[in-house]
Amino acid sequence: MNFETLMAFFGRHPMLSLALAGLTVAIVYTEVARLFRGYKALKPAGLTTLVNQENALVVDLSAIGDFEKGHIPGSRNLIPSQFDPQGKLLAARKQSPVVLVCRNGMASATAARKLKKAGFEQVYWLDGGTAAWDAAGLPLVKGRA
Repeated sequence: MNFETLMAFFGRHPMLSLALAGLTVAIVYTEVARLFRGYKALKPAGLTTLVNQENALVVDLSAIGDFEKGHIPGSRNLIPSQFDPQGKLLAARKQSPVVLVCRNGMASATAARKLKKAGFEQVYWLDGGTAAWDAAGLPLVKGRA
């Protein structure tokens, strides 16, 4: 394919060309925003490393029933309605690594944004949540922590 063929395609299909341009802009924007958001996504192996090497606090934002069905060993449970960056569990950890976890990774990403705005320096969230942890073949603990 050469440049002339590509330009002819764009001329014949203006809506497809516009859609492609829009998607390209959206992807670039999303990736640039991800680089500057201040908190990082972790895969299960990265979480294991962070806990073992830097004694990260793992906060599970699952409902109590879900937490009792299975959670990451050593994690602490805070339901989203009790999540407070200035609360007893988190306030003393502003300079330490804090990893937020939920069932699928959505609530933890939102909470990570709150922690970063509250001045926490090392904020992470488990991409894919405990479902990703379980899918990686890593152990889950049942019952209360």
